[in-house]
Amino acid sequence: MTLTEKDSQYLWHPYTQHKTSQTPIAISRGEGALLWDENNKEYIDAIASWWVNPFGHSNKFIADAIYKQLTTLEHVLFGGFTHEPAIKVAEKLIEILPKNQQKIFFSDNGSTAVEVAIKVALQYFFNKNEKRTTIIAFENAFHGDTFAAMAASGISFYTQAFQGMFIDVVRIPVPVKGQEEASFQALKNVIKTHNCAGFIFEPLVQGAAGMVMYEPEALAKLIQICKENKVLTIADEVMTGFGKTGKTFAMDYVSEDPDMICLSKALTGGTIPMAITTFTQDVFDAFYDDDINKALFHGHTFTANPTGCAAALASIDLLQTDEMQANIERINKSHLAFQQKIENHAKVITARTLGVIFAVEIKSDAEERYYGSMRTKLYNFFIDKGVILRPVGNIVYILPPYIMTDEQLQKVYKTIEEAIEMV
Repeated sequence: MTLTEKDSQYLWHPYTQHKTSQTPIAISRGEGALLWDENNKEYIDAIASWWVNPFGHSNKFIADAIYKQLTTLEHVLFGGFTHEPAIKVAEKLIEILPKNQQKIFFSDNGSTAVEVAIKVALQYFFNKNEKRTTIIAFENAFHGDTFAAMAASGISFYTQAFQGMFIDVVRIPVPVKGQEEASFQALKNVIKTHNCAGFIFEPLVQGAAGMVMYEPEALAKLIQICKENKVLTIADEVMTGFGKTGKTFAMDYVSEDPDMICLSKALTGGTIPMAITTFTQDVFDAFYDDDINKALFHGHTFTANPTGCAAALASIDLLQTDEMQANIERINKSHLAFQQKIENHAKVITARTLGVIFAVEIKSDAEERYYGSMRTKLYNFFIDKGVILRPVGNIVYILPPYIMTDEQLQKVYKTIEEAIEMV
């Protein structure tokens, strides 16, 4: 049996309707920005495998760090114990995060990083004997698949089977260009009419919504409104963190700092699942008490896994090299040139770029669904051409590994241009 045949016999894939979906492609190896399937067909991974591989596949620097850690201490429980790799990760992150971030909490993935933040926001006020039970989120947000993270997410087909089971979440419009005042006013109204504990947002770019972008000044204003009303703010940097927007964190563009930050995906360079939620000292202090019941009762078996910490340390080291920073700048300039080339095309609605993120919205005769016919047609076209892209409806985005070559980028651009003509 082939790998794909064995897959269909045993495996259940994420976001997949197995009755109608195509057979998954069996990938046998990867190197840099390239992947090869079991038939040795080559693919350019133009989305860094769901935004987690900024330094490419089979990165030797990260692999060596993981191997060294595995032969020293692979794992130890974090309840009642600690270890050097976790402390080093905390020290390194505190150096590069917004200055108000002082405490680091480890978990397993992006959803759990968000889950921790939302639980902390709610318990923060519980510990202070204040009744605040509402979370504010953007329309069409995506924050993960665990229950609180899913509740904060606004893409309906992810959540429709669970309506009526969620925590209280109220949504406001994203402050895209021309809609800033509507967003500000909506936030003020929600705070006035609800007992709001926290406001969670994807800073500057809504990933799963189709790389919807908005300005730092608008986000700063929203955070300021929250601060004036003592509503905690949560920056979900799971997608945007570690260089994607051109700065280390998207919040580096914003003049106001959040109370919490969620990190995962590129944290370990795409090698080992790990997540971190960071907090201000004020948030931590609300849990610091003689009363055991005010502690944060949340944990994961692999919390602060030393091997994952070693991968994170190596990943952050790579990000901070002059070579990697130059690569990010090079890709950004290339994206901007491509945007200028195609944004006035008759079949293009809009094109936009931030850091290494590029998105183009293609005109369609019908209203496009997230997993609609145009998305399927585009996806199949890209795969046939040996380029891995996952369109969101009629929106095609690129979020490449930072080590992608100019030649590989040009092939991705050319394939997108061909797709625009094809649809």
